[in-house]
Amino acid sequence: MKPRHLALAFGLVLGVLASAQAADKEPMKAADNPPAPAVDPDAVAALDHMGAYLMTLKAFQVEVASEREDVLDDGLKVQYAGIINLVARRPDRLRVNVSSDRQERQYYYDGKQFTLWAPRVKYYATAPAPPTIGELINALDEKFGIEMPLVDLFRWGTKDATKAGITAAVDIGPSKIGGTDCQQYAFRQEGLDWQVWIQNGDFPLPRKLVLTTTTDDARPQYQATYTWNLAPAFDDADFTFDPPADAHRILFDQVSPEAGDSKKEK
Repeated sequence: MKPRHLALAFGLVLGVLASAQAADKEPMKAADNPPAPAVDPDAVAALDHMGAYLMTLKAFQVEVASEREDVLDDGLKVQYAGIINLVARRPDRLRVNVSSDRQERQYYYDGKQFTLWAPRVKYYATAPAPPTIGELINALDEKFGIEMPLVDLFRWGTKDATKAGITAAVDIGPSKIGGTDCQQYAFRQEGLDWQVWIQNGDFPLPRKLVLTTTTDDARPQYQATYTWNLAPAFDDADFTFDPPADAHRILFDQVSPEAGDSKKEK
């Protein structure tokens, strides 16, 4: 049985319901009592504020503990856990380590080359890379069907972070994630409900994210909790792949336009 993968897109949940009139009061016309808007502009503004702050970070490290649900062909829901560790220095250094129940991957970018290494099977592939992280992310997706882990950390706050599809946006209220004071927001887009917990104060970092696929009756979820380090220690060698003696080099399989998302690296 093959799992149906949860789509990693973004959107908000919990639409706003209009209050019912008391039974002993005369009903009002809809024009006199319009329903509250489904999209709270303050919730969208909080998303913009978070994105703008992320764009100011010149160097950072984030560790993400994730849980992803898949639904098997017979409807059985299963869950997989993983850890992602990302270190970035804008504009041209990036390293990502992914370790999950199903695979291990390491991504290296030194401003000139990109390498993807699979340590369990000891295969790696290298390709020339553009000069910035943003360009790299787009090039990997377009040429090789590779979606960089935690890609939205580099798209929030940019022109690529479209909000046109948001049909609901709600400020749920205060919450704590790992002892950190946050504000919880819920959004909805076509096929997806999602929630984000944003740290309060001078560092509006995303601390938790929950995605729910609404096109599947089982409503599988993806959940991620973020631990941030805004003063990481590293040197240039950390972003360059040095293949071990038993490593085997292969070539990236270039994706044709017709292939779409079918070959994307998971």
